[in-house]
Amino acid sequence: MPSGTERGPLFRPIVPNQHSRVTYAELLFDLVFVFAVTQVSHTLLAHFTPLGAIQTTLLMLSVWWVWVYTSWITNWLNPELTPIRILLFLLMLGGLVLSTSIPLAFDSRGLWFAIAYAVMQVGRTIFWLLSTPRQRTAARMNAIRILVWLSISAIFWIAGGVTEGQTRLVLWAVALAIEYVSPAVRFWIPKYGASSVADWYIEGGHLAERCAGFIIIALGESIVVTGATLADLKWTSEVIAAFLSSFVAALAMWWLYFHKGAEAGSELISNSSEPGRLARLAYTYLHLPIVAGIILSAVADDVVLLHPAGHSDVRVVVSAVGGPMLFLVGTILFKHAIRGWLQLSHGVGIIALGALGWFGNELSPLVLSIATTLVMVIVAIWESLSLRSRAAEARPEQAAP
Repeated sequence: MPSGTERGPLFRPIVPNQHSRVTYAELLFDLVFVFAVTQVSHTLLAHFTPLGAIQTTLLMLSVWWVWVYTSWITNWLNPELTPIRILLFLLMLGGLVLSTSIPLAFDSRGLWFAIAYAVMQVGRTIFWLLSTPRQRTAARMNAIRILVWLSISAIFWIAGGVTEGQTRLVLWAVALAIEYVSPAVRFWIPKYGASSVADWYIEGGHLAERCAGFIIIALGESIVVTGATLADLKWTSEVIAAFLSSFVAALAMWWLYFHKGAEAGSELISNSSEPGRLARLAYTYLHLPIVAGIILSAVADDVVLLHPAGHSDVRVVVSAVGGPMLFLVGTILFKHAIRGWLQLSHGVGIIALGALGWFGNELSPLVLSIATTLVMVIVAIWESLSLRSRAAEARPEQAAP
């Protein structure tokens, strides 16, 4: 991740106690990833097998990683400046190639996907390196570290693109493993060593807002998929019930993330003495299961709308239960990172969803959907009441002399 302690003419100005806003260029860039998330969910729907799930997971991980790396870079470089805007526009073009290649990434468009991904990752880092003045030694060393790691992974991406079948899957998994491990070891390379915590300084409020925006993208995509499916169906009572269940579940997810969690995370990281360390854990890694849970829930909503009656097969149970469970796992870990304690409501919700998954095949898809939605609503209400109670207990203590 980029260093924010070193300044330059193309760098975003970071003013203490002042939140840097998300720019319109960044929001335009995000539109490409609305399409990417849609492609991922549609690909999982079309290939809902164990192998298809593994392949789609790999694609989702790559989409998230290229987006979050760009968010780190634009936290450091200033998107209000023309060269940075041009960089974002070029990355948008690469993102479109990447997104359109997703459905056939493990078929005829594997090389296109690999080239688009590798060029975005390596090209953006080269731009960052060239934008850093030579006298800014620490920042340039950090850019070189990251460039080395991404260049090594790019070899495996391209090699996977020119191969086929299981070989492609293995090579791309190695490439992703390299990229996901690299921040954890602080981009250590021979001679240069590892980056320091100071090299990870960022404007925390901006990155928190960027990641919250991606959650909105994922939730919006799930609503769009559900609405598009509903538009093509005959509106029976079961279909309407399934639609309402999916809509309420999306609202519950929004409430669980945004009601207190997003705001608390933004405030904490904005005031942290080590915002880079918190951003790496809470926003780079722990947002992954949150996004994955939303995408998997969107797949479940589509499946239940199409077939609300009968017994739930493995696909229905895995998506209907697994989506909310992934989301709760991600949010409980995210909130633990920013609050320092585990939310009991989330833990109970995860256990309840696990129980539903145990006998989910005995329920109809509609009943299973309603049950999982009910769990999410209860968790959201429970957390709100719990936090309100904590706040009420804290006020007298603060007022005491």
